[in-house]
Amino acid sequence: MSGIKDKVAIIGMGCTKFGERFDKSAEDLMLDCFLEALEDSGIEKKDIDAAWMGCSVDETSLGKSAIILNSTLRMPYTPVTRTENYCATGTEAFRGACYAVASGAYDVALALGVEKLKDVGFGGLPPGQMGTVRRLLGPNSTAPGEFAQMANTYFAKYGIDPDEGKRILAHISVKSHHNGTLSPKAHLRKEITIEDVLKAPMIASPLGLFDCCGVSDGAACAIITTAEKAKKLRKDPIYVKALQISATSGEDLMYNTWDGAHVESTYRAGIRAYKEAEITDPRKEISMMEVHDCFSITELTAYEDLQTSPRGRAREDIESGFYDLDGQIPCQPDGGLKCFGHPTGASGLRMIYEIYKQLQGKAGERQIKNPKLGITHNMGGIPCYNLAAVTILGTK
Repeated sequence: MSGIKDKVAIIGMGCTKFGERFDKSAEDLMLDCFLEALEDSGIEKKDIDAAWMGCSVDETSLGKSAIILNSTLRMPYTPVTRTENYCATGTEAFRGACYAVASGAYDVALALGVEKLKDVGFGGLPPGQMGTVRRLLGPNSTAPGEFAQMANTYFAKYGIDPDEGKRILAHISVKSHHNGTLSPKAHLRKEITIEDVLKAPMIASPLGLFDCCGVSDGAACAIITTAEKAKKLRKDPIYVKALQISATSGEDLMYNTWDGAHVESTYRAGIRAYKEAEITDPRKEISMMEVHDCFSITELTAYEDLQTSPRGRAREDIESGFYDLDGQIPCQPDGGLKCFGHPTGASGLRMIYEIYKQLQGKAGERQIKNPKLGITHNMGGIPCYNLAAVTILGTK
């Protein structure tokens, strides 16, 4: 398997402001991010050969077809494909566009993700999104409940007092809220303290209000071409080093080999991505991370699953500021799902947008010093039944 390393590059990206966007329709958001990406790329709309559109929630007005992309962006007769893969939907659209260009089928492809979740009336994801997970675990299963179990299991496995554990998780949320204040397009832009997190209403013990991400409206997109063509179009294209997805088969629910304190699909996708990108020491080689912090415990376990922290030792890195904006590997420099927001179909591309801007040195107040490689991680489902997507991007 030769992989995708350095075969394709991003030449343009766009991202809307995330939030309660009652002022905009889904089509408005799609157009806004597309126009930004088109201007950023320097190409014309007619140069785009094909498109992939990620939209996860059927309850929105977009329906089940991607034809809405052609009508909204005025791209008649362009081949377009709708993708849906839980919370990795945006990354799935990006993967489709990248593989199509890498295969030689197209010269230029568009990947766009969009979701208008604040219009559906649910505080979290619509119940239908749990699908097979709900059938397997029963009608009373909830995402906060399942991830709370992982948090408690992690504390028990590594001998962490629950009160200490909650304080460790609180540092993650405080860090993300700080970064969100530096992101003009973020949904939540307010500093919080450790005490704010500890005193917040409980959702599913030990996870309180500030340990959980909400949902948002938003859209993001990327324009992809070959590495050779990208070099001619701009001085600072960003190259795709790896694209991997790993999905469980449900066996984690059936056997006792899984410890309940990590996400195996994240670990497996990370191993494959590092091999594809020829990275041998992630802790030293990765410059920054955007991980799927649907809950603070998910971010903590992602540190270990992606091998930037040793097993059972993430707390030391969290408490030392290793993942803070001025740390060795800043994580969620834009605020992450927790603060930038989580429109499921767009989140994967939003993560890529942040890495893209950081690698180009265009991230403003939150700019990281001299980044070389960035990683994004999406997870869909729950700890015992899920999929994970890992993307690695670089400057050379």
